[in-house]
Amino acid sequence: MPPVFAHGRLRLYLLKLLDEAPRHGYEVIRLLEERFQGLYAPSAGTVYPRLAKLEAEGLVTHATEGGRKVYSITDAGRAELADRGGELADLEVEIRDSVTELAAEMRDDVRGAAGDLRREMRAAASASATQVEDESWKAAKEDLRKARQEWKEQARRAKDESRRAREEAQQARRQAKEAQERAREEVQRIAGQLQEQFAKSGGVLGSLAGAWLGSGAQGASPAGAADADVSADGDWAADLASTGDPARDLDRLLDRFRDEVRDAARDRGVTAAQVAEARGHLKAASGRLGATFGARS
Repeated sequence: MPPVFAHGRLRLYLLKLLDEAPRHGYEVIRLLEERFQGLYAPSAGTVYPRLAKLEAEGLVTHATEGGRKVYSITDAGRAELADRGGELADLEVEIRDSVTELAAEMRDDVRGAAGDLRREMRAAASASATQVEDESWKAAKEDLRKARQEWKEQARRAKDESRRAREEAQQARRQAKEAQERAREEVQRIAGQLQEQFAKSGGVLGSLAGAWLGSGAQGASPAGAADADVSADGDWAADLASTGDPARDLDRLLDRFRDEVRDAARDRGVTAAQVAEARGHLKAASGRLGATFGARS
């Protein structure tokens, strides 16, 4: 039998089933068997350990009802499901392909059995051409009829499942694309608001940007060594290429400064005296950059 779920994909599909509705383990197994039209059903030894692992990771939780555990997806589980929307759409296609392969294998088996049966029937007919058709001959014909009917039914079910899986995959792709578009629009909206805020509050922006200009001072007084420090660190953040938007470029520089100061404080620790000294540097830098912006206006 060809593999049904690649590594980690059954875990993702369990989250999808629990996102549809809370379910107990046996119901999850039954739904998977229905999805594969009876051609595949995971064992309890496959499903329950994965549910337990998902619960340990905080992606699902359970409640006991009637002596059975009923699993439900958590907000963290929904977040992971949303982040992997594109992967889930690919998984639907993989399930469709797996159903098609399983049905093809069954069809080949039925064809092989039917071929063997026909050959046996021809041999029997040749040996007993003059004999009256007996019950065994009728039984062989009935077996062949049933085998053909079973093959047709399996082929029809595989075709229907393939169509449904394709439609679901297309819908999942559309939903993922719509979610990406909404996220992009929200980012653009927030960026526009930030630029408008920067344009309306030059004094506050000057204070923040001044902190960056004063970041080169290492233990010197704010007024004594400011120019030398800025010059010495003139290639700071040179890897941040210009975007063509000065407000956005400045915002990126402020983000870089904030991250580096925060990382340094976290890695080396910070004392009250260091905070006081940093305040002096920031104040001096704020004044310098504020004066710079004033000169430009």
